[in-house]
Amino acid sequence: MAVREFALPDLGEGLTESEIVEWHVAVGDMVTLNQPIAEVETAKAIVSLPSPVAGKISALHAEPGATVAVGTRIVTFELEGAADAADAAAAPSAPVAASSEASSEASSESPKKADAAPERNSVLVGYGPAVESGKRPTRKPRSAPAESSDATPAEAPAPAAAHAAAPADARTKTTPPVRKLAHDLGVDLTTVSGTGPEGIITRDDVTRATESSTTAVGAAQSDSSMASGSTAPVSGQRLTRQTDRPREQRTPIKSVRKATAAAMVSSAFTAPHVTEFLTIDVTRTIELVATLKAKGSAASVLAVIAKALCIGVERNPSLNSRWDAEANEIVEFGYVNLGIAVATPRGLMVPNIKDADTLSLPELTDAIGTLARNARASKATPASLNGGTISITNVGVFGIDAGTPILNPGEAAILAMGAVRKMPWEYHGEVALRDVMTLSLSFDHRLVDGEQAARFLTDVGAILNEPGTVLSMV
Repeated sequence: MAVREFALPDLGEGLTESEIVEWHVAVGDMVTLNQPIAEVETAKAIVSLPSPVAGKISALHAEPGATVAVGTRIVTFELEGAADAADAAAAPSAPVAASSEASSEASSESPKKADAAPERNSVLVGYGPAVESGKRPTRKPRSAPAESSDATPAEAPAPAAAHAAAPADARTKTTPPVRKLAHDLGVDLTTVSGTGPEGIITRDDVTRATESSTTAVGAAQSDSSMASGSTAPVSGQRLTRQTDRPREQRTPIKSVRKATAAAMVSSAFTAPHVTEFLTIDVTRTIELVATLKAKGSAASVLAVIAKALCIGVERNPSLNSRWDAEANEIVEFGYVNLGIAVATPRGLMVPNIKDADTLSLPELTDAIGTLARNARASKATPASLNGGTISITNVGVFGIDAGTPILNPGEAAILAMGAVRKMPWEYHGEVALRDVMTLSLSFDHRLVDGEQAARFLTDVGAILNEPGTVLSMV
């Protein structure tokens, strides 16, 4: 019986550590080659780790939620037969990174390619040929702690009983971000009923479970107070804090939050930031979007601004450039990889739309929608999070009028769109109630002069003020 140690691989993103989100296997499970064994969260995406061998799980060396350095042992396999041991020894040590979304697509296609000539494909985050595999083995329930083994059934706590009664696959019917939310809130997913498709547990289900628990605790405290004869405080008495929230709560700085913090600090103290503002009448743009929606389009103000930005970049290319300190050069891009800031459960992410300048308004609308959905579902690929050239952040969706956004590292500019508000505005020599928005443009003053930034901002503003103006710009 051969033994194989498996260390956390280099995911090819320049990262030195990852967080174990969830194990798909338990000690004693039999696994096949390339079978997903764990979900791992990096600073950029959640990816799947495949098994490098076929065999039995002998030991798991990291708990869910633990941050593990690259090269650290995380799994021990028991291999049956010399052939398996030889295969394990031949496996390459530097796997290729891929997104969890791409992983699922690759694994779903592997059975179709099983009869083809053997060749090595990057199936997930890993290596090895595509192989035919059946359903994932049912995860064995973990044994109860030793100290609870002497308890009688009558003494067993209610949550444990609920866990025993839950279906074996109940915990798998959700997504990694929802599992993490449940872990942070202390919610036992085996006690939660999923309302999503096919019984999938959603964020709302976890939130409702938390609220129900809080209500139950509050009711129990109220009953206890009444039973002990407590009365309401009289005037002059200090009221006690009626909440289960701790006075202080500490959260480890890791994953997306850690990467975002490092990037923002580096950007703020490397690139000299300057911000310019422009308040404009966007009534015509709002009317345009309403007209497109009435015709069945999913157009949005954000998509129109994205299109206007691409046109503005064509006329003012310095806004779409990068400062290469190592080569002592300014790199000016002939394409626009447009970053869209997205607030996700894991933190702020800025995936980008490749070659956004080549897309029509409907295509940009679809691309923005897909990008945002993937980011919030933790399906953003490492490729989509790298290579941006200029970005947009929509602070208006939070009711904010303007701000001074920090540049995405390596980019020359970022445009913030504020909230659209009905305001008295000068219109054809009179005062009228119009839709008004403020644009905020932060830029790297090493790359962009104030005049260039102003011309770009006024170009974008002119298109939003009168969309027909674009005909004279292209």
